Amino acid sequence: MPVYSLTRTQKVPAPLPQLWDFITSPANLKLITPAYMGFEILTPNLPEKIYPGMIISYHVTPVAGIKMLWVTEITQVKEYAFFVDDQRVGPYSLWHHQHHIQKIDGGVLMTDIVNYQPPLGPLGAIANALFLKRQLNEIFTFRFSAMERIFGKF
Repeated sequence: MPVYSLTRTQKVPAPLPQLWDFITSPANLKLITPAYMGFEILTPNLPEKIYPGMIISYHVTPVAGIKMLWVTEITQVKEYAFFVDDQRVGPYSLWHHQHHIQKIDGGVLMTDIVNYQPPLGPLGAIANALFLKRQLNEIFTFRFSAMERIFGKF
């Protein structure tokens, strides 16, 4: 089955350390996730910052109001440069999300790269064509707008 990719970039008018602190705090995930996703962190006592090996459990409601468990592991962190989260349990057969940041004039260039594979083989490919790809784009469009609300427009 194919692995799909989504890449989104955004220029953020913030100092690199400030943006890094924001995106690496699990507490901020809900602020940049659409309400309809029913995003709820289940892991108690999360630290303020992510670290390699960190496991975070959530409930999400991605399709038809069906609540699902999503468990991700932070697999790599390079301070002020990037981090990677990989799904361990959840709605996808594969979910690998890279978060890159780079200092630019006037702020930071933020790049998200998601490689994903829907479940259910050929049915997942059909679901991707019908709604999954569109839904992921909508989620990242929401994140773009949320970051503009929080940090301002570039």
